[in-house]
Amino acid sequence: MTQNVLNYQCNALNRFSFPPLLKAASKALALREGVEIHGLVCKLGFDYDPFVQTALVGMYGACRKIGDARLVFDKMSQRDIVTWDIMIDGYCQNGLFDDVLVLLEEMRSSNVEPDARVFTTILSACGKTGNLAVGKVIHGLISENNVIADSRLQSSLISMYAGCGCMDLAQDLYDKLSQKNLVVSTAMISGYSKVGQVEAARSIFDQMTNKDLVCWSAMISGYAESNRPQEALKLLDEMQASGVKPDQVTMLSVISACANLGALDQAKRIHLIVDNYRFREALPVNNALIDMYAKCGYLDGARGVFGRMRRKNVISWTSMINAYAIHGEADQALMLFRQMKEPNWITFVAVLYACSHAGLVDEGQRIFSSMVNEYNITPKLEHYGCMVDLYGRANRLREALELVETMPMAPNVVIWGSLMAACRIHGEFELGEFAAKRLLELDPEHDGAYVFLSNFYAKGKRWENVGEVRQLMKHKGILKERGHSKIEINNDLHEFLTADKSHKHADDIYAKLDEVVCKLKQVGYAPNTGVVLIDVDEDEKKDVVLLHSEKLALCYGLLKSKRGSSPIHIIKNLRICEDCHNFMKLASKVFKREIVVRDRTRFHHYRDGSCSCKDYW
Repeated sequence: MTQNVLNYQCNALNRFSFPPLLKAASKALALREGVEIHGLVCKLGFDYDPFVQTALVGMYGACRKIGDARLVFDKMSQRDIVTWDIMIDGYCQNGLFDDVLVLLEEMRSSNVEPDARVFTTILSACGKTGNLAVGKVIHGLISENNVIADSRLQSSLISMYAGCGCMDLAQDLYDKLSQKNLVVSTAMISGYSKVGQVEAARSIFDQMTNKDLVCWSAMISGYAESNRPQEALKLLDEMQASGVKPDQVTMLSVISACANLGALDQAKRIHLIVDNYRFREALPVNNALIDMYAKCGYLDGARGVFGRMRRKNVISWTSMINAYAIHGEADQALMLFRQMKEPNWITFVAVLYACSHAGLVDEGQRIFSSMVNEYNITPKLEHYGCMVDLYGRANRLREALELVETMPMAPNVVIWGSLMAACRIHGEFELGEFAAKRLLELDPEHDGAYVFLSNFYAKGKRWENVGEVRQLMKHKGILKERGHSKIEINNDLHEFLTADKSHKHADDIYAKLDEVVCKLKQVGYAPNTGVVLIDVDEDEKKDVVLLHSEKLALCYGLLKSKRGSSPIHIIKNLRICEDCHNFMKLASKVFKREIVVRDRTRFHHYRDGSCSCKDYW
């Protein structure tokens, strides 16, 4: 009975039955089922039907079995333009662009001229992969063969150049378009954003009369990736006001922007939007929320998201470990790490970072060994960088240098920078000078290395050398990154520079600073002028150190927030100096306030006169 039914079903199949099945297998990337269908095709004698063969080529190409696709393709006695396009698309999707060009020549030798559709296929792939060389060849072929460029082909050319970062060529073609559709305009926005020309992207965005979700998301992503988080958040509000609802892609860009901004009130608002649009079960969104809360100084928020997640992947665990690491909770980071079943190489970077910032040298060494011996993960530069940092912070500089010299790959800027920073902390300036010079060989415009050398010479009162370094920086146009601090008050971010008097409440802030300094001096505070490395007298040095941007931000926070309210959150772009670190500790005790400072490398939680970093940073 069963055999009879099977025979009937097989007899009912014809040459038109298989292409839809193979197309479904292609979309689902169901290779096993596709191979089974191929077997049935051969059994029933349809394997030489060009209609079925074309579908087989498409299925194998989509499932990354390009060799099998080519075998079917080569057996075909009849190939129309559609078949050639599908084979070319298979090569494109597998990144085999040299084969694409060879196939184009074969195509023309077979008296089949490529049309706009074929060229569009190749150009789209070139734009996505940034293959400018092949893209230019295709553009040349279009011109040589007088192919009529319809709107789709024109869009593909512009998108290709934009995807490859050639915005001058893309803009030239874009200007010639009589009608600019959404797809090509969005490609221009993404292209300009990728090369850092976000104002040019915004100019095109503003000229668009009809905007869909994709172009709104592209512009928001452009701001987020260009480190302009406030504009990204503002644009989200404009998008919602226009009636366009964000999707997961939009929210991931917005969450990333908020993480970079470090503004906790904004982070909580974004979380509400996530919940309102019912994205709270989306795994990528939850992973991003963990990172956002961690970078906004709200460890409990990150912990809450992680604990609530019904589904977690390696990114979830790694994000939470990293959150603990940057907040100085090394024990929690290690506990979570031990619960993981399959950590990846990024997980090991996070847990080694936790060890290095807590002085856990032995534990870090064990974890590094287990990565190699138990998990069979080959160490990357990032892991060696963590180990150099681990030894350096613990003042085991000989071991740090030995590791740098015996690494299986050449040390990069980060590794020499870590060694240089450790030498600065521990006063090993000769080794630090060596590291700084190696760093400058790799990156001749590294401002940190020049600043280190200038400070090194200043500490030894070698003012002539200081002058030479600063003259060299001036000649090369290298500027020391200027320190600034931000504080969020009532959803508004206030930014301060050193000795800044531009704030509208500057008089009140400076009066508060005098009061704070007076009270801190009563409990033993004395300005540490050793952090001021310029050739001025002692009184001037005291004035300089007392006017650091984080101190001004703190005073504004004390003015505008009440005791017993939430912690004062300060975001700083550089590493906090020793004087400000001590200042914050004493202020937390005297004013009975929790103070959270995010500096370049980590968070400092000041409570009752002590810091979460245990003075190890």
